[in-house]
Amino acid sequence: MPNAQRRGFLAAVALAIPLMVAGTPAASATAEPKIEVSGGVTQPVFSYEDAIREHVRVQSPVDSDGDGKKDLLRVDIIRPKESGSGLKVPAIMHESPYYDVPGIGFENEHKKYDANGNVTKFPMYYDNYFVPRGYAFVSVDMLGTRLSDGCPTTYGATDVLGGKAVVDWLNGRATAYDDKGDPVEAAWTTGRTGMIGHSYEGALSAGVAGTGVQGLETIVNLSGYTSGYETARNNGVLTWWKGVQEELAKRIDLDPDEKCAAVHKRLLEGADDATGNYNAYWDERNYRTGPVSKARNIRASVFSVMGMQDRNVVGSQFSEWWAKMPRTVQRKEWVTQYGHLDPFWARREVWLTTLHKWFDHELMGVANDIMRRPRADVQLGPDRWITQAGWPAPTRTTTLRPQQDGSLGRKPSTGTGGYLDTAQTEIAMADDPATTNPNRLAFLTPPLKNAMRLSGTPSVSLRLKLDKPTANLGVLLVDYGTDTRINYRERTATSAEGLKFIGGEDCVGQSTADDDGCYLKAGDNTAASGFHVVTRGIMDAQNHKSLSRQTPLTPGKSYQITWKTLPLDYEFKAGHRLGLVLTGTNDDFNLDVTGTGSGDDVEPGTGAKVTVDLAGTSISLPLVTGTSIG
Repeated sequence: MPNAQRRGFLAAVALAIPLMVAGTPAASATAEPKIEVSGGVTQPVFSYEDAIREHVRVQSPVDSDGDGKKDLLRVDIIRPKESGSGLKVPAIMHESPYYDVPGIGFENEHKKYDANGNVTKFPMYYDNYFVPRGYAFVSVDMLGTRLSDGCPTTYGATDVLGGKAVVDWLNGRATAYDDKGDPVEAAWTTGRTGMIGHSYEGALSAGVAGTGVQGLETIVNLSGYTSGYETARNNGVLTWWKGVQEELAKRIDLDPDEKCAAVHKRLLEGADDATGNYNAYWDERNYRTGPVSKARNIRASVFSVMGMQDRNVVGSQFSEWWAKMPRTVQRKEWVTQYGHLDPFWARREVWLTTLHKWFDHELMGVANDIMRRPRADVQLGPDRWITQAGWPAPTRTTTLRPQQDGSLGRKPSTGTGGYLDTAQTEIAMADDPATTNPNRLAFLTPPLKNAMRLSGTPSVSLRLKLDKPTANLGVLLVDYGTDTRINYRERTATSAEGLKFIGGEDCVGQSTADDDGCYLKAGDNTAASGFHVVTRGIMDAQNHKSLSRQTPLTPGKSYQITWKTLPLDYEFKAGHRLGLVLTGTNDDFNLDVTGTGSGDDVEPGTGAKVTVDLAGTSISLPLVTGTSIG
């Protein structure tokens, strides 16, 4: 809705939730309990230890396991004690498939239960921090996982509709039951719900928001998928191992395999690993324009965080979805140089302050400054953040063309170059660009006279011939110049995704004996390097006309193939050189997130010879206004 309407709406919400602003006369002992606000944020005036803990099973509209009964979702709740005696509170909802395997967050936390089946320890900090401030925390076991019925469908329709049912219950439109089978109403809530989650959890929030469900007021999507296709494919190239959809469903469901055998078979067959094509199976898992969830239907506000070096959830999962949301959607974004990361581990104090204000504004109607601050936080390097009005920054397109002498400039060139499509790591492809390598072509600008920043999505266009019907085409955009950068590649017991544990803990919110709300501190993991791969793009050449069907190329015939790389936001420093590397199969995309070895050589390379006509080859870059290449 327009901002003027929204301000009026939030004012009405504030009147609906009992608020007490610090500095007003103290309420009498018999007055109704109130949420206290000071400095534009809610205060921790409610006891976490005395909070009400309960659980229900919400009936979904789906039968994902085909047993003839509608699936029930296990929902664990913690809420202020006062919400049982007149105070109505909003709900922060965390729906996850990971409560069993592998656990939640970097510390892989799990739920603990008391003798009555109520949770005494909730993973992560949402309960510790927000319940004392007057929120309910609602923890949902995704269908097919932990204590919920059904089968996981790896981003399928039932995954989404299960979460929607919980929002419906919180707003009086669905039924829930207690352990005796008696109906339970959520009489304690205002119905105003915010979803938050990382990775698959973030995908669930995006999927549910795209149904347009009423009562879901905001989502906080942390590195969440918005296209199932792009979890395992990129322009026709397999980027996760074959059978990934089935294997992920099995991994998060600890029930015997036979319970969901029919579902697993459909997942395996529907994904069509043999071609890598987009089909109806993947369209169901498309939260941008799919049949179940559409970005245009989002009415909730959106706070999204994306790592530009995320190999698990690539940057286009954010940027393509972001561009398709209605302009009227209130939004905020963080764009980082990390990998697959929840910002709680990266920038904890700033994150908690920002998230707190966001939820207070969107769920409580608190009149704070969150919407008056710059919308986008952008990380340009280690400990270097800037703010701006939105993302991407204002840019103009600059086109660079490879030259016969190995340089990269603005003028068209002549001549050809060639390489073989073999599977190589990005380090091998980008290293030592001046050396002739039969598996790549490398082109560099002269040293930059001034710093230069790119923000948005580059596109690459190649005029080429193949000696086979197809090849995996790869392109890298590389920063050549020694510098200390975020080390998103290192993965050890104490470091991952660009962060490392630095010793000590932060305690967030209130604690109990079972749930202390304390978490390890982390900081930027940096390393000095001579070059840095900024972004990349890949394409199965036979999918150059359509992702839904293959069109093999005629060997020896010339083709013009144009596609987008992954988005970026990156600053090249003065004296550095921008490099364009043309190559074949990107082995760094052969992900094996289970550690089983299943992803080895999922795309081994075709062995095709790629002949590139330099006159018809270029890369178009979104150059931030006010900077230049030269």
